[in-house]
Amino acid sequence: MRRLGPREWALVGVIGALIVALVVVLAVVWPRADAAPVVTSAPSATPDPTPTPTPTPTPTGFPANTGVYDALTLPEANVFAVLPQLPVDADPDAPFSGYTARAITDAAPVWADPLGEPVAALPREHRYGGTTVAVVEHEENWVRVLLTGRQSIPSQGNPAQLTGWLRTADVELVATDTTVEVSLSARTVDIVRAGVPERIATDFAFGADVSPTPLGRAFIHLTEVTSFGYTRGHPIVYLSLQSPVLDGFGGENVAVTAFHYHDNRTGAISNGCIRLDETAITRLSELPEGTGVIIRP
Repeated sequence: MRRLGPREWALVGVIGALIVALVVVLAVVWPRADAAPVVTSAPSATPDPTPTPTPTPTPTGFPANTGVYDALTLPEANVFAVLPQLPVDADPDAPFSGYTARAITDAAPVWADPLGEPVAALPREHRYGGTTVAVVEHEENWVRVLLTGRQSIPSQGNPAQLTGWLRTADVELVATDTTVEVSLSARTVDIVRAGVPERIATDFAFGADVSPTPLGRAFIHLTEVTSFGYTRGHPIVYLSLQSPVLDGFGGENVAVTAFHYHDNRTGAISNGCIRLDETAITRLSELPEGTGVIIRP
């Protein structure tokens, strides 16, 4: 037998290596009879997250009062009233809340303290206005409002701006973005809408030293045309603030502050009212009752 040469032995080695590799591959990939089949399952769907329940809002402010009251038997908060049971405005420089309020029924009970009993009534209608009032504090169940009338006449006590609490269930609340800002020192009057001021006066007359114009928050409680000659047929815009020094005026037991027209309208010369030209008073007369007014020194 002929011996294989080196080349033949090399070829035999290569063939042998190929056979061994093929056997290894078949052993790996060829299924064994006793092997369990591999089952590839479809990926399971990710379950929807359980929705987080919306938390019930925590009541804010004073608790609700569902008592039934006959408001018509209570003293009426109107421009002529003297109501010592109601507090004056403790923060007269603070902003308004952006709402006005008016009684839904003939009258809404008014509280000095929401935890107590009602002490007055806000009428829905009154010949001399004051029934749509400015809101200065707004809670879930209550609003604190400015009111017409006085806690006392000046000669006997504090005549500053009255306030009281109303149940939100008793009133219509209307949103407003309009206020009037008066600066006595700068002699300016601005109508401010959505934070944007519009200057309508750069000079006016105001209260003399012996009968100063009252300061602080108030609201327009009535606008009407009167027979007063000095107004020249222009409307008077009455405010909820009354004189800090006069018990009454013009034979009446009230001393209401107002915007009005006057021919003489420069300097500290009035009984407390703010005297304006015809353009400014016309612009103010277009504002609705309940519009907030703040008078600064």
